[in-house]
Amino acid sequence: QVQLVESGGGLVQAGGSLRLSCAASGRTVSNYDMGWFRQAPGKEREFVAAITWSGGNTYYEDSVKGRFTISRDNAKNTVYLQMNSLKPEDTAVYYCAAKRTAYSGLVSRSRGNYDYWGQGTQVTVSS
Repeated sequence: QVQLVESGGGLVQAGGSLRLSCAASGRTVSNYDMGWFRQAPGKEREFVAAITWSGGNTYYEDSVKGRFTISRDNAKNTVYLQMNSLKPEDTAVYYCAAKRTAYSGLVSRSRGNYDYWGQGTQVTVSS
């Protein structure tokens, strides 16, 4: 079992920055691909970003490209999401997820393919 705990959310003005962290416990996530998803009120949970087990490849949803950066520190069993130039439409609960890697260099954007989830952290961007 892998337990994931997100932190770093909060209230920020448009144009500001936040750094989310996802701390894993229970087992090492060095052989897991990791993803960030978000869910706004009344909307489906959507893919935001993902990173392969080694950190060698990263993927982003189009609306966050150039503003968000996903990274990981396997020694600390932690994944990060640096969010810059935040917009009101980024307001959502952000979830961290882990998927056993297939060592393909690719990641899944489908939430159904992830094995473990955190409880989420609220990000609110005011205009």
